[in-house]
Parts: sequence; C-alpha cells; structure tokens
Amino acid sequence: MTTLDRDLETLSLAKTAWARLPLPRKIAMLESLKIRVRDVADEWVRAAADAKGLAPGSPLAGEEWTSGPWAVLYAANRYLRTLRAIAACGEPRLPAFRHNRQGRTVLPVFPHDLYDRVLLNGISAEVWFQPGVTPEKARTDAASFYRVPSPEGRLTLVLGAGNIASIAPLDVLYKLYAEGSVCVLKMNPVNAYLGPLLERAFEPFVEPGYLRFAYGGADAGAYLCAHPEIDEIHITGSAQTHDAIAAATDKRITSELGNVSPTIVIPGAWSDADVHFQAQNIATQKAHNAGFNCVASQVLILPRDWNRSAELVEQVERVFGAMEQRPEYYPGAAQRRERLAPGSAAPRTVLRIQDADRDHAALSSEAFCGVLVCIELGGDPQTFLRNAVTYANERLHGTLGANLIAHPDTLRSHAAGVEDAIAALRYGCIGVNAWTGVGYFIAETPWGAFPGHTRDDIQSGSGVVHNSYFLERTEKSVVRAPFAPFPRSLSTRERTLLPLPPWFVTNPRQAEIGRALCDFEARRTPALAARVAAIAASAFA
Repeated sequence: MTTLDRDLETLSLAKTAWARLPLPRKIAMLESLKIRVRDVADEWVRAAADAKGLAPGSPLAGEEWTSGPWAVLYAANRYLRTLRAIAACGEPRLPAFRHNRQGRTVLPVFPHDLYDRVLLNGISAEVWFQPGVTPEKARTDAASFYRVPSPEGRLTLVLGAGNIASIAPLDVLYKLYAEGSVCVLKMNPVNAYLGPLLERAFEPFVEPGYLRFAYGGADAGAYLCAHPEIDEIHITGSAQTHDAIAAATDKRITSELGNVSPTIVIPGAWSDADVHFQAQNIATQKAHNAGFNCVASQVLILPRDWNRSAELVEQVERVFGAMEQRPEYYPGAAQRRERLAPGSAAPRTVLRIQDADRDHAALSSEAFCGVLVCIELGGDPQTFLRNAVTYANERLHGTLGANLIAHPDTLRSHAAGVEDAIAALRYGCIGVNAWTGVGYFIAETPWGAFPGHTRDDIQSGSGVVHNSYFLERTEKSVVRAPFAPFPRSLSTRERTLLPLPPWFVTNPRQAEIGRALCDFEARRTPALAARVAAIAASAFA
C-alpha cells in the first residue's frame, strides 16, 4: 500500500468522526489555524515572491500578503463568527434582508462592523438570491445549512489552483466547515512549494486525520479522481481538466473554471484625476498577479462616442509600461499571449479589436496572461450600457465575474438603468467601481459562477465556496466601491496625489499594508487596526 493509499484510508476512517465532532472542538481548531497561519506568513510570502520573480523588496509582494495568508485569516474569522452564532443560538446571525427594484431578495453582507468600515473604507457588498427565494426561505436555508447530509461523513478531493495561494486552503475550509467533509488537497505543481508551509499551518486538521496533502502531476490527479475512497471532487482550474474528469466519473463535482471577464466603462463627466485613477483601477484588474487570475479583466468595453475613451486606454498602457516588469511565471503564458496578440513584446499588452472580430480567440477563451482587449460600442449612455451587457452575456465566454465603472453623477442620473444592468449580467460576482477580485477576498460573499448552467455547459464552474454565512440558492454577489478615493486628492506643485486601495498594482506601500492586515486579522485589536489605517492613508501614487 502506498503512502497516498494509507492517507486516503486514514481520511475515510476519520470522516465519520469529523461529521460528528462537537462544534466547540471545530471552533477551537479554527482558532489554532489562525495562529499557525500567521506563524508561517512571512516565509509563505517570501517563497511566493521568489517563485513569481518579484524584485527584492518589491511593493508587489503585497499581493502575496493579501491573496495568501491574509485571505485565509480573514475567512477564518468570518467562519468563526458564523460558527459561534450557530453554537449560541442554532443559526447564523444574518443582517436585515431587503428587496431590490426587480423584487429580488437581497442580503447586505459587508461591512459588518467598525473595523470593516475603517479598513476597507467605502466598500460594500450584497448577495442576491435566485428568483422566488423569499427572506424567510433564505433565513431558514441558512439556519439549516450547517448539517452533514450523511452521518457517515464524506471525503472530498480538492484539486488546488496554481496561481493564487489562498484558493486551495479556502476551498478546503469551505468543504470542512460548510459541507462537513474531510479533504485530501492535491497541490498544483505550479505552487507545490507552498505545500509544506500549508501543512504546518493546517496541522490542527492534519494531525487527527481530517486533512491530507498530495503532490504530483496529472497522473496523481487522475489516480485520486478515480480512487474509490473519494466521494466527491472540487477543482479550480481549466474547463478542459474539468471536462476530462467529468467524462470519467459520476462523482459530484464542484468547480471554479475561470472567465473572459468584461470591464464596462459607462460614459460620464470624468475629470483628468478620474481618468488617472480609473486607469490604475483597470490596469490592476489585468495586471494583479501578472494577469494570472480567473477574474483578471480581459475585455475592456468602451463607449465609442465618449471623448475620454482613447485617453483612458492610453493611460492604462502608461501604467503597464511604468510598473515593475515581472516575469510571466505561469506555464504557457507567453504562448497564449502570442496566440491572442501576435508580435506583442511586453507581458502586459493592450489589443484593440473591432466589433466585427466575432471569432477572435480573446472572446471565447480565458487569456490567463497579460493581454487586455479593448472594444468600442456605440449609443448614448443608456443604449451603450444595454449593448455592453448584451455583448458580455452573449459574446464572451464565462459567468464568473464582470466589472462596471461609472461616475457618481452617472450612477445617480441613470440609477435604474445601472441596477437593471446589474440584474441582467449573468455573472456570479459584479463589481461596481470595484474589481470583482474584492468579491473573492470578502469571504461573506459566495464565490462561484452564475447558476443555471447544465452539466454539459458549465462555463465557469458549479457550486460556490467562501460563503461564510452559509447561504443557499444565491445567484450573484454585488461589490461596490467609491469611484474616487477618499480623501479625493492632495495636490502638490508637481502632481495630484491619490490615495490608493491596497490591492492596486500602483500602491507603493501595499506590502506594508498586507503585512499589517495579517497582523490585524490574527489578533483584531484597535491598535493593529489603527496601524493598518495609518499605513494605508499614506499610500499615494
């Protein structure tokens, strides 16, 4: 019997114990995880920054802090909040429901407390439920969600992603706590170097046999998928890999498979400072993690008749040219870039195409590289927005995330049209002046593809993760951010300074902010929150 077979036998024997483990024990294990994640965080970030080719001392290491240990710490605290509520009163403590203009049930899930309002200033998030779900039904579902379908428990194979370091551990936490399943996590070969660090962090789950780690390539993955001890499979990866697995097994599969993500810019009365700031926002949506994100912006949809469109694209290109030129670390990136933008020399590339280019590969397949495609559509603001939504829904592959950018005056004067556009977009997360990546980091929002697909046409996946309130029958999350930073700007003789969100690729202090955020989520004290706020307030570009 191989070591892997012995690990699977251990997990199979332990799944009933995990299913029946008292909730206070599970809460204590999650508290222990927090301590261990912070203990390995510095080594975790150093390893990831080295593997991705970041320059020594690069501010871009902030991406590794926030998308690595901080995301896990943040989620752990939100699960703890829900689990403690369940232990105290039998159900999560949900905010107040409301109805939107379409009559849908909506749950505002962020911000929750003063810390949220201070540290992610201006960010809000809400969850929209599927048609027909009433507030009473949504509350009842959440109250009954925390249950194990079988008293014998189950064993889930989690096939980890190779790009963002927190994806695999967050998938594991959701399977453990929301679905009551023990897990074997197969690390992706691209970031398998993080496996030993994650094993140390997750020791409270490894030691009693509720979690095991596995390594290797496609052969190891195929062996695990077919193994009789595995009850179900969760994959974050390509649609091709998912389809190969689905063709070979009848086991339940949940998945997150990427997206051709649109960013729709609604015309309005933008100032020069607005163009400068939003160019950094758009550049971040593409260049964060060198473009290797499932919701990296891929198609920038601009209004043809707007006088700021050309200038905005030029400034995005300027940001790409000025930022640190890190390597294309993910396998096959250069080949994918050459296929989409032949002859492009820079890793981050803006490609202009025409509406007539209906068969362009960038519309039908995830780039997973630094190519940002620009396309212009006509019409007044209302007509343009309707055309852009139709284009995104019908011409672009995927249903995971879409972004809208609009000036506050536009949001007020076209409020009904914007809300109708949000309702019409068939995506699991909508960002309004916020990159949908923020919806990934906020664990209160369910993360997954728009529901309603078939087994043969899953596009961006099936099921959700994160979802710290344990909500069921959700349709989409909507994350909103201020159009302009606060304070709006500080002028000097040379230039206008704009305070920047911590995830912006142009933020010169994002590594310091990321480290401070980890310290805060590990212990959540007013002093640590004040430290984060002080560093963030001094981050200008």
